[in-house]
Amino acid sequence: MRELVERGIDSHGVLSDAPGGRGRRVTVNLGESPLGWLRSRGLVDARQVEAGERLRADYERAALAPSVTMRWVARVDGGGGDALDPTLAQIAAKRRFDAALDGAGRGLRDVLWRVVCAGEGLPDAERALGWPQRSGRVVLTLALDRLADHYGLG
Repeated sequence: MRELVERGIDSHGVLSDAPGGRGRRVTVNLGESPLGWLRSRGLVDARQVEAGERLRADYERAALAPSVTMRWVARVDGGGGDALDPTLAQIAAKRRFDAALDGAGRGLRDVLWRVVCAGEGLPDAERALGWPQRSGRVVLTLALDRLADHYGLG
């Protein structure tokens, strides 16, 4: 199922639902990610999804995922007027990502990374972590709550 929504993305790579604004606009399929799948079934709330999306945005901005294609050369005109150059933005995103995982705490980092960043489904994450079936959602919701607290989400 395709759940397409328009989102703004600021110079730090953080997605936002706010209309207008100066950043780029991207179309996101909420049904693609395991977090979107859980949200569409009411298994996680909007605050938890926002926290997960912030973490994933920093993960992607920091370019921590393995590359599968060529990295294209940056635009000559400087692009969208970002305040930070690409290298500094990548370093800042890596620091935010590390701080967010530290804020989630030990024991919760693994499930956050696997489900939110790597896009693993909960059954796969449970197997990889050696957890009982259907225990992953409880741990993931705790991790997302801790992450939302780290970000100061209401």
